[in-house]
Parts: sequence; structure tokens; C-alpha cells
Amino acid sequence: MRPLPDRDSRQTGGMSDVTGRMLSLLATLQTGRSFSGEELAARLGVSPRTLRRDVDRLRGHGYPVETRPGPGGHYRLAAGRTMPPLMLEDDEAVAMLLGLAALAARGSADEGSLDEAATRAYGKLEQFLPKRLRPRIGRLRTSLETGAAAGPSPSAEDLGLLADAIGDRRVVAFDYERKDGAVASRRVEPHRQAHHLERWYLLGWDLDRGDWRVYRVDRISGLRVSTSRFEPRPAPADTAIEYLASGMNRDREPVVITVDAPARAVADAFRHDNVELEPLSEGRTRVRLRLETWEWPLLGLAFLDADFGIEAPERLREGFRGFAERLGRAVDG
Repeated sequence: MRPLPDRDSRQTGGMSDVTGRMLSLLATLQTGRSFSGEELAARLGVSPRTLRRDVDRLRGHGYPVETRPGPGGHYRLAAGRTMPPLMLEDDEAVAMLLGLAALAARGSADEGSLDEAATRAYGKLEQFLPKRLRPRIGRLRTSLETGAAAGPSPSAEDLGLLADAIGDRRVVAFDYERKDGAVASRRVEPHRQAHHLERWYLLGWDLDRGDWRVYRVDRISGLRVSTSRFEPRPAPADTAIEYLASGMNRDREPVVITVDAPARAVADAFRHDNVELEPLSEGRTRVRLRLETWEWPLLGLAFLDADFGIEAPERLREGFRGFAERLGRAVDG
């Protein structure tokens, strides 16, 4: 059972606020002044007990907080230590390393690509961590293997430039490679970046077409951020992911598959597909998806090794029937 947080953590919202509170404590101590325990507790809105815990956390992260007990006692940060290591909890450091490892394993490994940048960051993480975390991260690194997954990789520089343009509301221009291989110039008001099904996308208002468009970031080249600013427009959907999915589904037909398998197993079988899962019982799950062709769900269904029923338009049902007949003849033949 997970232990209950202390009273102050419950009041302020949990671990994320503990980290925020420690940053506030650190910023206060970095002024160079000495503070009494009562003064610091009042500034942070916590009890003296929680303050002592936060001071111990800072020390655990490598920050030399000096304490003088008794009347006239105080807390202060030793001089010359204003840039200590990253303030990460143990699980946060593990998550960061695993995230970098997973990101580094997917892509082209080309110079300047996002996965290549993740590989470099993966090798530098330890030197920015507190000493107490370095042995665990070192052991995790030596115990970890990741399988490479080739695929298009966006430029880390382009993702950063697009983030700047979105924040500053500046028009961007770039060359865009379409599906047919042709390259066209685009001028866009960037709105959001989105990561969906192992791809990075840009949602923006195309100034030449006068409409919202979605662009694969790995197909963008020659990205330029102009000095022209724009006023934000009402978004075409609540989220960029929602708009992206609606565009992908525009020419697809709805299919409902009811599988005699638990939702966790079904989710794993369809982990690379854009599906909605509805648990019907402990061992039965409804899958909703949209298909261009009938072939897409077959591999996931085969790996589930469970009975299922399909509700689909007749065009797709014909494809399923034809495949079943060919498979039957192959097995009997």
C-alpha cells in the first residue's frame, strides 16, 4: 500500500508541489541571507516538521544547507553553491533515463535528429544528478538494452524552432515533402506540436490555403521563422491530437470488434493502432476503430488467440470473408 503523504503535501497537491516548494525554499536560501525556522515555515506555508524534511531533501540532492540550532538559530545555504545538480527524486531520475533510452532507440540516428540528441543526452545525464543517485543510474544504464526501431526522425532543432514560433506567435515558412514525393513551399501560423503513433506533427493555419493543416515534422525542411506575427485563431478542435485523428479518419469506415479477452491484453495487441477500448466484462472487450482497408486488425486479432465478432460495412466484411476462405484453403490444401 502506498504511504499517505504528510499533511502539508496533502494540502498542496502531492509530489509535484513538494518539488515546487523545495524550489521556493532553494530560491529563498540562495539570496545569501540566514532565515529562522519560523520565518522559512511561514514563507512556504508549511509546518516546522515539513520544513525540516524539505531541508533534508535539499541536502540529499547535494545542497549544503547549514543549520544553527537553539536561540537565534537559522538556516542558510553555504556560499559558492548556487548551481547544484538537478533536483530529481529517485523515480524521476529513472523515468528520465528510460525516456531518453526509448527515444534514442526510435529513429534514423542521423546527425541533428531528435533520437541522436536523445542518445547524446542519455550519455550525459549522470553528471547532472546528485551523488546519491549516480550509482543507481549507472547500474540501470549497464542493465538496460533497447531494440532499435528504424523510422523517420524529426530534427531536434526544428522542434525547438517551432516551439519558439508558437510561443512568439510568428509565421514560419518551410518546404514540405508530400506523400507522392513532391515538395511544396508552405507559409504557416503554427499552433501546436503533437506526438501521435510514433510520429511528430505540426498543426497550423496554412496562409496560402486559408485553412487548418497538419504536417509531419520529419517531412519539413528549410524551416524559417519570420518576423511577421499573427493573432491566435480559434482552434479547430479541443486538442491537436483530436484534430489529427479526425483527419486520419476522414476517409475511413467505422468497425466494431468484440473480443473475448481482457482489456489489458487487447490494448497490448492493438498498441500501434488508434483504437477506443470499452471493457464489457473481466474477459470481454469492445474495440472501436476506423479502417481504410480490412487487413489492419488481423495481426492483433491473431496474437490475441481469442474468439471475436466483427461489425463492419459490407465492403470490409467481404475482405474478411475472402481472407478467411483463402486461409482455410491454404490450411486444408
